[in-house]
Amino acid sequence: MSSPFQRRLVGTIILVAIGVIVLPDLFDGKKKHYQEEFASIPIKPELSKDVEQFEIQEPIDFDAELPGEPVEVTIESSKTEPEKEILSIVEKKQPEKVEKIDYAKSAWIIQLGVFRNADNATNLALKLRKQGFQAHTFPKEPKKGDLVRVAVGPDVSKPDLEKQLPKLKEITGLNGQLLKFTPLNP
Repeated sequence: MSSPFQRRLVGTIILVAIGVIVLPDLFDGKKKHYQEEFASIPIKPELSKDVEQFEIQEPIDFDAELPGEPVEVTIESSKTEPEKEILSIVEKKQPEKVEKIDYAKSAWIIQLGVFRNADNATNLALKLRKQGFQAHTFPKEPKKGDLVRVAVGPDVSKPDLEKQLPKLKEITGLNGQLLKFTPLNP
């Protein structure tokens, strides 16, 4: 079944494998084992009895009361003895609360008109400023094709702005409209 050539080939392969695996170990000789040298950690030195030792004390609990209101601390140095400083504590009174007007909810403007031509709107605003009115254009820097609003104000007094409506109509010929002013979206 198997020819003599096949037997010889298998025998040759086995001999070559043994030669490659076993023979290098036989002829290698003594192997050197390399071991890294480690530095040893020195032993903790003994402490001499001359070293000072401190005792930790318990904290002292003082019954102190804090003032109800804020306190102002001032440091004064005496003129006769510049090395001494005098520490004085003065109770500071809180300022009375002043009612603040919520301008975001109570401010008013007069809208005179909405213009497609930004130059006309800025010219009208300049004319009104020369007459002493607080005139503005929205948006401040319009892009091409944007609508521009001209408004007078804002003012917290609605009656003051209502008094200005006839004078504005006389100057511009436009019927102004009284609107609430919202600072985030003028």
